[in-house]
Amino acid sequence: MKKLVALLLSIVMVLSMVACGGKEESKSDLDYVKKNGKLIVGITEYAPMDYKDEDGKWIGFDAEMATAFAKYLGVEVEFFVITDWGQKAMELDTKSIDCVWNGMTLTDEVKELMDCSNAYCKNQQVVVVKADKADQYATKESLTGLTFAVEDGSAGEDQADANKWAKTEVENQAATLQEVKAGASDAAIIDLLMAGAMIGEGTDYADLKSTVSLSEEEFGVGFRKGSDLVAELNKFLAEAYADGSMMKCAEKYGVQKTIIEQK
Repeated sequence: MKKLVALLLSIVMVLSMVACGGKEESKSDLDYVKKNGKLIVGITEYAPMDYKDEDGKWIGFDAEMATAFAKYLGVEVEFFVITDWGQKAMELDTKSIDCVWNGMTLTDEVKELMDCSNAYCKNQQVVVVKADKADQYATKESLTGLTFAVEDGSAGEDQADANKWAKTEVENQAATLQEVKAGASDAAIIDLLMAGAMIGEGTDYADLKSTVSLSEEEFGVGFRKGSDLVAELNKFLAEAYADGSMMKCAEKYGVQKTIIEQK
């Protein structure tokens, strides 16, 4: 009987050690991604960073850099559209995605919720109004009393809250422009990069114009807390900057003036 108990205890100890070893191994996001054979990148539709071409393929500066990073890791890339930007950290934690790579502003809140890469791009939050009213709303003071369309969980929403402006939350930044064009909101707060790509002459929003700049900010990529993919991405970005491929990609999408030197 004693021998049987001892045998059972030995088996339990072995199983415990195996289980502990499995848990330890699972702490490496790099190993996890390589085992899956793919890097799942959380995005929203956001030109010129992430958007689809005529064939339905995801393109843009962020999409192209994410694809190159996946190749650098030796895996495929898969893009996952985050329907609620405010839930991006939850999508990471539940492993629906492996990173958030979508012109994400490095706010204090973001840094608390995830581990982030080095900043790679500069940006601003700007106010967008109908072009025929742009002269009326050329200063921050003139914006009092307006209703702003903002992407839920975005830096634009942070600006609306900080200024105590009335807001309408929508699912993405493109939808904020639709709100203004339709007259449902007086103005939108979006990224300068998006404004440059999506409004004005030759676009679907030719009747919209950006006016007031509200903040300076930087973009980074977010990973799960404790992820070893952060160091891998920082290394990749430094190499891509040094060999010129990062700047070549930036020039392709017209964002070269926003790129931050990577070391």
